[in-house]
Amino acid sequence: MKMNVRSGQYPLFLAIKGGLFICCMFFVNRSYAETVKQNNTAAQYKKLIAEQQKEFQIQRQIIAEQGKELEQLKLRLDALANQATENKAAPAQTSQIASAKNNNAPSVSSNKLPSKPVGQAPPGATEKPRPPEIPRLSDTVGGVLTRQGKIVVEPSLYYAYTSNDRVFLDAFTFLPAIAIGLIDLRSVKRHNFIGALGARYGITDRLEVEFRFPYVYRDDTQRSRPVSIGAGIDETFNATGSGIGDLEFASRYQLNSGVGGWPIFVGNIVATAPTGKSPFDVVSAQAQGVPGATFPTELPTGAGYYSFQPSVTALYPTDPAVFFGNLSYSYNAETGTNFGKIDPGDTLGLSFGMGFGINERSSYSLGYSHKHVFDSQIDGRTISGSTLDIGQLLVGYSFKYSKRTTFNLSLGIGTTTDSQDVTLNFRLPMTFGLFDS
Repeated sequence: MKMNVRSGQYPLFLAIKGGLFICCMFFVNRSYAETVKQNNTAAQYKKLIAEQQKEFQIQRQIIAEQGKELEQLKLRLDALANQATENKAAPAQTSQIASAKNNNAPSVSSNKLPSKPVGQAPPGATEKPRPPEIPRLSDTVGGVLTRQGKIVVEPSLYYAYTSNDRVFLDAFTFLPAIAIGLIDLRSVKRHNFIGALGARYGITDRLEVEFRFPYVYRDDTQRSRPVSIGAGIDETFNATGSGIGDLEFASRYQLNSGVGGWPIFVGNIVATAPTGKSPFDVVSAQAQGVPGATFPTELPTGAGYYSFQPSVTALYPTDPAVFFGNLSYSYNAETGTNFGKIDPGDTLGLSFGMGFGINERSSYSLGYSHKHVFDSQIDGRTISGSTLDIGQLLVGYSFKYSKRTTFNLSLGIGTTTDSQDVTLNFRLPMTFGLFDS
């Protein structure tokens, strides 16, 4: 487009054109500055968001670690709560753990939380673990040591039944099938009842002492027929005996801690005093109608001699079962009688088995016990045929009725001819504290 500008108007034209150019450049520069400013603001926001995301990831990691530590504290708190009533250190430990649990929020620094593995036993448990509790099968097998300062009162009732058919020969044999003298066939049935009251006291968590006071009642029925004198009917003879039995003293000590995969060893010492009626003092009488046969007029309630029995029990827990074994040797002291000095044979015993926990309140156990009684002597002469082998299959059951009381029942089944046919033993241990309210 061609514009005609007069000579007088040309400077005005240049001024207008320059003003328009300046205005255009101003708006262009302003728009560019605003664009640059917006770009810088967006970059700052992106950088801030990235920093916030990074910080958020760090916080999530901290919270996750604290959650794991809180779970660890819960497990340790539960373990301490189970021992709070019996362990003196447990109340203080429980309060410390509970305080840590209540104060540990996600904002707490992780270096204030314990860094031990989850499920680790509370302090002291790995140093002095207690033998696992299993149904008590005998005086040295089963059960658990009494805690320090606790008293366990244990009434018990024991029953044993024995039946034996034997041939009594008081004759001279000059051929294998011919005997001159008395041949007596006897069938003996014996019932033994022993009611006992025992008490155990925990001197420390690893040492306890025990005392048992038994009362014995026995009843024997013997049916006899002498075949050498032409008797046509059986003769039956009854004898009973009752009274205080032999007092028993025992001590048990946990020898090691059981850490490092080792079994727990417990040393036992059991001693008995002959306070019951001795079998060597029992009077026998001539049976009427059975010439040559004698029967006791009463039955003894004790062994008639002192005995001392050390033993070692091993317990190996493998959750939920506990394997156990016991090796014992019983020394029976020599005693004087109207027949001379009698040296009862010593006894070597071995037992083993396993206990299994059904739940928190019930458990059962299976075991076997075998005792070998060596020959007895009278005035230095060995009594022929006095060696005995007593084997029993043992089954036990335990039920925790309450916090203080437990029902314990064991059954023994004889496996050898010298052993009792069946035994039943019911125990009722009740735990008390010296300073309990």
